[in-house]
Amino acid sequence: MTRAAQRLGAPRRADRAAGFDRRLLAPMVLGSILNPVNSSMLAVALIPIGRAFDAPPSRTAWLVTGLYLATAVGQPVIGRLVDLFGPRRLYLLGTSLVGAAGLLGTLAPDLGTLILSRVLLGFGTSAAYPASMFLLRAESERTGLKSPSGVLAVLSVSNQVVSVIGPPLGGLLVGAGGWHLIFAVNVPLSLACLVLGTLRLPRSATRVREADGRREESGRRVDVPGMVLFAATLTAFMLFLMDPRASRWYLPLVAAVAGAGFAVREVRTPGPFVDLRVLAGNAPLLATYARQLLAYVTSYAFLYGFTQWVEEGRGLSASQAGLVMLPLSAAAIAVTAVTGRRARVRGKLVVGGLVQIAACAALLLADSSSPVLLLAAVGAVAGAPQGLNGLANQNALHAQADPARMGSSAGLLRTCTYLGALVASAADAASFGDGATTAGLHHLAGFLLVVAVLFLAVTLADPSLRRIGRTAAGGGPSAPPRERAGS
Repeated sequence: MTRAAQRLGAPRRADRAAGFDRRLLAPMVLGSILNPVNSSMLAVALIPIGRAFDAPPSRTAWLVTGLYLATAVGQPVIGRLVDLFGPRRLYLLGTSLVGAAGLLGTLAPDLGTLILSRVLLGFGTSAAYPASMFLLRAESERTGLKSPSGVLAVLSVSNQVVSVIGPPLGGLLVGAGGWHLIFAVNVPLSLACLVLGTLRLPRSATRVREADGRREESGRRVDVPGMVLFAATLTAFMLFLMDPRASRWYLPLVAAVAGAGFAVREVRTPGPFVDLRVLAGNAPLLATYARQLLAYVTSYAFLYGFTQWVEEGRGLSASQAGLVMLPLSAAAIAVTAVTGRRARVRGKLVVGGLVQIAACAALLLADSSSPVLLLAAVGAVAGAPQGLNGLANQNALHAQADPARMGSSAGLLRTCTYLGALVASAADAASFGDGATTAGLHHLAGFLLVVAVLFLAVTLADPSLRRIGRTAAGGGPSAPPRERAGS
C-alpha cells in the first residue's frame, strides 16, 4: 500500500465489493452529452438561422466556432476549478449556465446575441467532462479498482450516439417549431442535470497527491492571471487557425507573447494553473496529448472533408451523403462497445493507427466514378479508429495524470481535441480552395497520411503504454486489471 493510501485510509472491503457507484452514471452521461448534442443539432439549423437574420454563411459559421473556442478554453480552466473546489459545484454551475444560454438563444433578437448564447453554451458544457474524470479518479481511490474503462466506454458511446442522432433530432425540432427549439431544448436538459447532480453527486471529494514523499493538499488559490494568459494564447492561436491569412499576422504574434508570459507566470507562481514543471516531466501524458491532437486532425478532416467531396466531387445529394457517412458512425460506436471494457490501451492505439493509415490511403483511390458502396466501406474503415483512439487516450490520461490535477488534465485533453478540429478545418480549406474536387481530396489524403503516420510513431515510441491496464488495483506487477460489472 502506498504512503498516500495509508494516510487516506485503505478502502473498506465493502467499498471494494460495491465497485464504482452507479448512481454517478446518469449525471455524468447527461452532462457529457450537452456539448455534442449542441454541436450536431446546429448543423441542420445554420441555413434557417441565416435566412432569419439575413446573414451569410461566413457570419453564421461563428455559431460553430464560438462554441468550439469557448469549449477549448473553458475545459482546462473549469477543470482546474474542479480540482480546487470539487466536481459538484462546478457541475451544477456549468449546467445552470447551459440552461441560461439556451433561454438566451431562444429569445435572441439578433445574430450577435445568438453567437453569445453559443459561447455561453461552450463554457457551460465544459464542466461535465473534467468533473466526470475527477469523480472516476475519486471512485478508483475509494474502491481500489483502478481501471474505469467500462465507465469511460459508456461515456464515449453516449457521446458518439448523440453525435449521430443530433442532426435528425435537430431537423425534427426545426420542422416542429423553427430553429429556436434547438436552443430551447437546453432548458429541460439543464434542469435534468441540476436535479440529478443535486441528488447524486458527492458534496466533497478528497484531493491528495504525493510529492517528494510529502503529503500535499490542493489549496484553494486560483491562478487568475495564468488562466487569462492561457485563454489569450489559445484564443489568438485558434482564431488564426480558423482563417490563416498573411493579413492576420498579428494573431500568432499575440499568441507567442501571451504564451511566453504564461510560461513565465506558471513557473514562478506557487500555485500555478498549469504546473509546467510537472507537466514537462510527465512525458507519457504529453505523448497522450500529442496523440489526441493528431487523432482528431485525421478524424475531423476526414469527417468534414470527405463529406464535402462526396456531395460536390462525387455528386451525391446531402441526404445521400448522410447515408454514406452512417457506416462511419456505426463503426465507431460498435468498436467502442466491443473494446471499451478492455483496460489495455497500447494494442488499441497501434491497431487504430494502422487502420487510420489504411483509411487515408483509401482516399487516394477515390474518384468521381467510385461506387457508393465502396465509399460507404471507406467510411466504415475510418470509423473504427475513432472508436479505438479517443477512448484509449482517455484511459491513458486516467493512468498518467496527477490525481490532484485530474480535472485540468482532462480539460487539456479536450482542448487538444478541438485544436485538432481546427487544424483539420484549415487543412480542408487549403485542400478545397477551388472546390471539393477529386484532386483536392487527394491532396487532403496525402496530408492526413502524414498525420496518421506521426500518430502511429508517437504510439510506438511510448513504452509506458505497455504498463497501462496490466497492473492490478493492489499494485502487483503485470497483474490483470480488477474490473467489475458496471465499472
